[in-house]
Amino acid sequence: MTTSENKRNPSTPPGAKFIALTALLLTTPARAQSNAIEDTPIPSIFVTANPLGSNTLVSPTSSLEGNALTLRQANSMGETLNGLPGVSTTTYGPMVGRPIIRGMDGDRIRLLQNGVAAFDASSLSYDHAVPQETLSVERVEIVRGPAALLYGGNAIGGVVNTIDNRIPRESIEGVTGQVDASYGGANDARAGAAQVEGGNGRFAFHVDAFDRETSNERIPGFAHSDRQRAIDGLDVPQPYGSIPNSDGRWHGGAVGSSYTWADGYAGISYNGYDANYGSVAEDDVRLRMHQDHIAAASEMRNLQGPFSQLKFNFAYTDYEHKEIDNGETGTTFRNHGYEARIEARHKKIGPLDGAIGVQLSQNTFSALGDEALVPTSQTTNAALFGLEEWTVTDALKLSIGARYEHVNIDPTSGGNEKFAGSPKRDFNAGSISAGALFKLNAAWSVAGNIAYTERAPTYYELYSNGPHDATGQYLIGNPDAQKEKAISTDLSLRFASGPNRASAGVFYSRFRNYLTEFNTGRLVNDDDEPVAPGTDDALNEAVYRGVRAEFYGVELDGTWRVFDKGAQRLDVEFVADYTHARNLDTGEALPRISPLRATLALDYAYGPYGARTELVHAWAQHRVPENDLPTGSYTTLGVILTYKFRFGSTNWLAYVRGQNLTNQEVRYASSVVRDIAPEGGRSVMIGLRTAF
Repeated sequence: MTTSENKRNPSTPPGAKFIALTALLLTTPARAQSNAIEDTPIPSIFVTANPLGSNTLVSPTSSLEGNALTLRQANSMGETLNGLPGVSTTTYGPMVGRPIIRGMDGDRIRLLQNGVAAFDASSLSYDHAVPQETLSVERVEIVRGPAALLYGGNAIGGVVNTIDNRIPRESIEGVTGQVDASYGGANDARAGAAQVEGGNGRFAFHVDAFDRETSNERIPGFAHSDRQRAIDGLDVPQPYGSIPNSDGRWHGGAVGSSYTWADGYAGISYNGYDANYGSVAEDDVRLRMHQDHIAAASEMRNLQGPFSQLKFNFAYTDYEHKEIDNGETGTTFRNHGYEARIEARHKKIGPLDGAIGVQLSQNTFSALGDEALVPTSQTTNAALFGLEEWTVTDALKLSIGARYEHVNIDPTSGGNEKFAGSPKRDFNAGSISAGALFKLNAAWSVAGNIAYTERAPTYYELYSNGPHDATGQYLIGNPDAQKEKAISTDLSLRFASGPNRASAGVFYSRFRNYLTEFNTGRLVNDDDEPVAPGTDDALNEAVYRGVRAEFYGVELDGTWRVFDKGAQRLDVEFVADYTHARNLDTGEALPRISPLRATLALDYAYGPYGARTELVHAWAQHRVPENDLPTGSYTTLGVILTYKFRFGSTNWLAYVRGQNLTNQEVRYASSVVRDIAPEGGRSVMIGLRTAF
């Protein structure tokens, strides 16, 4: 790991409870000064899907850190990453959003904290938030495409790995810290975070805390779309100007410590997370969430013997959330378990440089209450994986990776008759991938990947059978579902010369038995009995079904410095992506696929001053399944103004961010609630960040 990978690059905003802590931090003598506010371009090692320590990857990747992450931070992980090449968000109101990569979501996107899982319930349902606060993250890495060789079949769409320094990985001498505060946005978010790190060159510690509270989301017009209001009828009250029950609050913090030496470190950390937010689909439903997460990590470098480097990561998570309907708890979701991962990099074998690894995990998920959605299910996973690279010449690098895993899913009815007889399932899943990177010259290169991946179905795809009031659905699983099998490939042309960078890529994935949620078009009650439209508490029936499917698309990404003289510079940035996904059995479109999107940005800097203007256009999405409604196009304008300065021994960043200044009605095609809960209207946010 490099020094730049371990730069302290936290995040944004506090409420009143942070004022005292802020004052304490600002008066603490800083014996080791952080450069977290600075934008010094030091190349970082891309640690996700790369145990070999190279910053030249065959896989398509993106990353966010430092000021770039601070200025993008939103109320959810999905919204923070939305708009990066190939990345969209599920969004279930302003507080909830899980990343979608290349049209794939749920269990096909692996969400990691420092390389291992933190169990939650976000893949089960779109209204379940990801219990990670971007304020406490120093770096986010995204690997698009088949990263299954390292993280399993449920990473076929990609991997999102958040990296923090709660277990310090490098020695720290003295004390460093950061404080972030912001206010504004379409939901008047009041957010804050504080972090302190220190050490004596051997022992290091980390402490952080964060808090975020919001009001209901302001919107330009009606909450329900024109098409939805026509279906609702004239006698249904229509929310206007804001989304009811879209407010929320979450807070938490962490402590960690490690022992460091010249060739490694070992440490442990704890972090807690609490949330309380509303469901935008049901005015009377609130979700209360709590997560405890304990992690241990170690790395040893420059070892003697056949292995030169050994990495170990372990995490135990205890997660619970309650869905409270009209003040009464309807369902309690619990998920607890562990994941352990060991990666060993071997010394060169002839021309081959590689690593092998073992991953073990076990978690128990339960949905308790009268409206239990799934049976209590224990999932056990054991996997072996390996990656080898061969630098054939200075211009050509080849790589091959493989993974084999055994998955066991054991359901227990717990006395609930509808889950009695649910069969235990075992799966053996194998994946293999190969890639090549060829440098055409010093600036241009071509990269290509091909992979075969197998994914075992999850407990909810197998055993779901119950109402889910928070989403207004009755979900039905398929206990006989078989493995998903897919062949995926991508090809990209890349350019890099100084500050100028560009990439143009295409991808294609073909699935056998693609498992997804389909609306049946029926309205049912809590017992899955048909009811008439307009019936109180009517639910949309949805089933998990396996079909043949294909995904293909294009991703463009580029930055070009058009002016650089003295203290002034001007960059032009362009991002565009398009995904086409369809059911090959019927030719029908798959649900919740983002349309063609394009972003054009101008980024100007003059000494400590900065200004960024961003224009985003999304085309209409008319390719939707039979029982879904299309979404219209939109164009939004955003502006960010920044000012960096020093006060004493501290570095500061002040910013103003205007979003959706055109006050457009924005409905993401990837959102399951797009027709009842649009994105926020015109808004302004102010923020201040300091590091010492």
